[in-house]
Amino acid sequence: MSANLPILPNAISIPARNATSENLFAAVDIGTNSFKLLVVRADPSTGRFLTVDRFKERVLLGLDTNTTTTSATISNASLLRATAALRKFQKLLQSHRVPSSHSRFVATSAVREASNRSQFLQTIDETLGLKVDVLSGLEEARLIYKGILQFHPVHDYTVLTIDIGGGSTEFVIGKEGQILFSISLALGHVTLTQKFPKVTEMREHIKVIIRASGLNEKVKHYNIDKVIGSSGTIRNIEKAIFRGYASNMEGNVGISEESRRDWSFTTDELKGLVERLSEEERRVGGKVRTQGFFKKRSEFIVAGAVLLEEIFEELKIEEMEVSGYALGEGVIAEKLGEVFDNYDPRANARWRSVTRLATRFNNKQHMKSAALCFSVAKEMFDGLRKGYESGNGSDGFFVSLEDKDLEYLEAACLLQKIGLYAGKKGYHKQSYHIIAKGDHLHGYNAEEVKVWCLPYFL
Repeated sequence: MSANLPILPNAISIPARNATSENLFAAVDIGTNSFKLLVVRADPSTGRFLTVDRFKERVLLGLDTNTTTTSATISNASLLRATAALRKFQKLLQSHRVPSSHSRFVATSAVREASNRSQFLQTIDETLGLKVDVLSGLEEARLIYKGILQFHPVHDYTVLTIDIGGGSTEFVIGKEGQILFSISLALGHVTLTQKFPKVTEMREHIKVIIRASGLNEKVKHYNIDKVIGSSGTIRNIEKAIFRGYASNMEGNVGISEESRRDWSFTTDELKGLVERLSEEERRVGGKVRTQGFFKKRSEFIVAGAVLLEEIFEELKIEEMEVSGYALGEGVIAEKLGEVFDNYDPRANARWRSVTRLATRFNNKQHMKSAALCFSVAKEMFDGLRKGYESGNGSDGFFVSLEDKDLEYLEAACLLQKIGLYAGKKGYHKQSYHIIAKGDHLHGYNAEEVKVWCLPYFL
């Protein structure tokens, strides 16, 4: 099944000259609740990647574990579901012709904590010929942070990242791509649902675990600029808040409204959602509405929301930004760094600031027009660069054109008509002022973007 996960508006695809299987990469996340496959196409000249496909299989690896021993044991039924899901992923990778050296399979909490994990890994290897890397909690947290840096331009900020999984929650404090502190706590939405049918007991357990970890003191020690959440549970909480679930106002959101999505929520908004979910748990017929909105995640959404609310309270969090990227994108980013020379780990977040600004002000027609504009401009750019490189600029006129210049040109094509939101009259001036503001474009020199836009502004 193809997962309903966010595929960001890249607006302009990676050039066809780079569109080969050698530029395809894949990550498989073997989680407690779901197995997820991410396939991307990367541009070696920029480091940016486009999502080609996302697939998700609800395996529930930890749901029917045997806990009579000191640690959980993956059951035969779970092993069969896992093998079937991975076989499907293997066929998908083969159909996409992803080089085996460009893919990585990683397992998290359920496999990490299983007493029979060696047997699980051996079975997968012998049956499918797949090598699975079991991540430690700290390694998982590091890769999640790396994935978040591909989505949000927060490289220079001190950020606290929180990722709620089925069997554990990962916390990272990082800055400039470096981990300052990380910890993995055995608090997951699947395991909490299994162990605590009563929310009051669940809340008490969460408090005990967080306080015993010393996490609160660590957060106080660092001057946190931003708090960012990731993965399915937190994304679904943000989606429910954005669509007005707590106020019974949810409905279909159009392209225009979606482009204005802030990808954030406050502690009051979270509390309102938890109250509504708790009320529906008690009310006859309430679960039907929950299932209708959260689909297969509805079974665990109450535990996930309660867990996040307790984290907010214990760590005194007032607002959380949400990342559309997480572990899978972190694995991809690390692979790109291994394969491509001079890989820029900030390229994706930088480019997303352009596409986010473009989609906020452009409609669908203007975005298509921008793509056509770039295809023409790129042909001219490539022709000029080829001419200069072959020595045809010997008439005294010579301009050195680099990949960075092409990226600025692409940004200019996307942004030169954003002023049309205010009407046709003087729209070029509106575009100029939005770009000149500068704080929309992370990692770019606003003056250089304006220079590339000059033909449209004159």
